[in-house]
Amino acid sequence: MAAVLNSTPVSNSIVISTRFTDEYDLKEELGKGAFSIVRRCIQKSSAQEFAAKIINTKKLSSRDHQKLDREARICRQLKHPNIVRLHESISEEGFHYLVFDLVTGGELFEDIVAREFYSEADASHCIQQVLEAVRHCHESNIVHRDLKPENLLLASKTKGAAVKETSALELADFGLAIEVNGEQTQWY
Repeated sequence: MAAVLNSTPVSNSIVISTRFTDEYDLKEELGKGAFSIVRRCIQKSSAQEFAAKIINTKKLSSRDHQKLDREARICRQLKHPNIVRLHESISEEGFHYLVFDLVTGGELFEDIVAREFYSEADASHCIQQVLEAVRHCHESNIVHRDLKPENLLLASKTKGAAVKETSALELADFGLAIEVNGEQTQWY
């Protein structure tokens, strides 16, 4: 059964996809949110690893479907080294899959707890990356609305990676994000 991805142009072409499981192999669970599960997946055609945010849409209200569409639309729009990149959005009966870059370093929150101490210089470097991501969002008329260490992912598990690399932190989870157009805001 084929699923059309909202007939939305991505990379100047309309993306049409077969069922998610025809294109990807699901692997272990990486995390769980209030309305979704994130699992590692491997694209069959390229053997490339991704993270799939899997949303069970069977019990979603029409308002929740609008929010899901908004999250996919926002993620599709944002392309920045400090923002997790959306590669594909697949809607099927009962489930919606958002396929993102696989970011393997864990949450900044976990790194803060493990290290117990961040120097002022280290904290400054982390905040600089967060502010670069937020600046890009705001320049794109997007407000994240859920900034917290759990939504800041480390690109690598290498000790100190968050403070050594310029694109080591990536902003994730745009489920509460909104689009702002001048004075008009889409709050739904």
